[in-house]
Amino acid sequence: MRVRAFAMALVGLLLITGFLRPAAGGPAPGGGIVFPIVGDPTFNPWHPRHFVESIFVTRVLFNGLTKWGKESRWVGDLAESWDVAADGLTWTFKLRRGVKWHDGRDFTADDVKFTYDIVLNPRLGATGRAAFTSIQEVRVVDPNTVQFLLSVPQASIVAVVGVNAGIIPRHAFAGVAPENYWTHDAFNKRMPIGTGAYKMKEYVSGSYVTLEKNPNYFGGAPSIDTITYKVLPDVNAQVAQFLAGDLTLLFIDNPVLVKAVQGRPNVEVNTLPQNNFYYIAPSHRNPLFQDRRVRQAMMYAWDRPAMIRGFLEGFATPASGPITPVLKNYFNPNVKTYEFDRARARQLLAEAGWTPGSDGILVKGGQRFRFSLMYPTIQYFEPLAALVQQYYRAVGIDVVLDGRDFNTLIQNLLARRYDAMMVWWIMPEDPDFFNYAHSSAADRGFNVPMYANKEADALLEAGRKASTVAERERIYKKFQELAAEDLPYLYLWWPNEIRAWNKRLKGVPPIHLRAAFQWVNEWKLE
Repeated sequence: MRVRAFAMALVGLLLITGFLRPAAGGPAPGGGIVFPIVGDPTFNPWHPRHFVESIFVTRVLFNGLTKWGKESRWVGDLAESWDVAADGLTWTFKLRRGVKWHDGRDFTADDVKFTYDIVLNPRLGATGRAAFTSIQEVRVVDPNTVQFLLSVPQASIVAVVGVNAGIIPRHAFAGVAPENYWTHDAFNKRMPIGTGAYKMKEYVSGSYVTLEKNPNYFGGAPSIDTITYKVLPDVNAQVAQFLAGDLTLLFIDNPVLVKAVQGRPNVEVNTLPQNNFYYIAPSHRNPLFQDRRVRQAMMYAWDRPAMIRGFLEGFATPASGPITPVLKNYFNPNVKTYEFDRARARQLLAEAGWTPGSDGILVKGGQRFRFSLMYPTIQYFEPLAALVQQYYRAVGIDVVLDGRDFNTLIQNLLARRYDAMMVWWIMPEDPDFFNYAHSSAADRGFNVPMYANKEADALLEAGRKASTVAERERIYKKFQELAAEDLPYLYLWWPNEIRAWNKRLKGVPPIHLRAAFQWVNEWKLE
């Protein structure tokens, strides 16, 4: 496969050129670490443009009420403890005392209420809002206690208040009208104020963000002086700079490049399964994709095991749905799957009324089966998109490739300007898929395919209301059966997370790196 040959050539080049120096993967001077991000970040964790380019920064600047623990369970962050009423409609969170904002002001329950009043305001369109639609009100009981009052039970509350759900300070928005919250650039793009282990030091758009340690952090002062997030959208450049000693740690998003860093005496490489799936999201509002048989044909049309071998060196598994094996008992292995079968793809397309035109492209009612595939020009998406184009051309579907830089892609995602989009979702360690497939999230939430299905809505609503683990397992396994048949997304694979860092870096817990950054105050450089 051409992409593999190209990547291996790059590996060879990295190994023999000046990109490789003895300090491979070394820390930044002065006791700091450097980590790459794919675009300019937005520092407000609720901003509609807060996506993957921002997550690693805001998880260090801010704290949620909970976080994913080092023992792979939900633990308190700004909340010390919580309980839920017998009817499941009232959650009470006891907050840590003595927590300070980066500017020295006291953190209180009023800040929690202020944050969630923004999230719950439907006119503002906060990112991830669909995950909180069951919450009617957040009420301050006293300076150290808040209550979440729900309209219906939501079993995943402890998870959703801990994932990219940083609490922001009320006083930082004093005098700002709600309709101007997202244009309040003094906070959103220049000088955010959080409670996290690190605080803002310097930001140069298009280049880097540097945070410095917060000596008053409630979880214990960090030992590492600074974290610099370097804007590097190209994974090949990331690996080259890691080998040059300009980065301390990184994801290896192109597994072919693992060979470039493995075996180095100063480098540690490890991998673990992710709660993540790569996909194509066909717009369900586009008539081309509204017939389930068409979507099923598109799943049969590509050879995902071959793609995984070629692009991922085997560090992934073909996905059967959005809920991954990482979630163990919630995962349903007994759903419809799609092996590579062009004959079956052509049969389903014919049953849906599509017939080959003179040039082999399918036609129905005078319309050619032609759509634009938008994708980010990062990782291995360029060659992957070209291969997808070839697979679909072989069954009569004409795909126009539309690669975009990450920031532009996010703008189009928010505006819902695409025929189909190829990206990925990294999700909380909980099966609640409401935010990604419920019809209420189709216009402004994370429901990228704009999927609307009454049966899916009912199951996702029931999963939130379920009061026992056994009931949740039953409901989400049923949802996976539907998601495999009806295909809100076209599933590519569940990837493994591959990380590399300099061996001087110690204390990174054995959990996915996004969660590990929330324990960064315990990291050390030796």
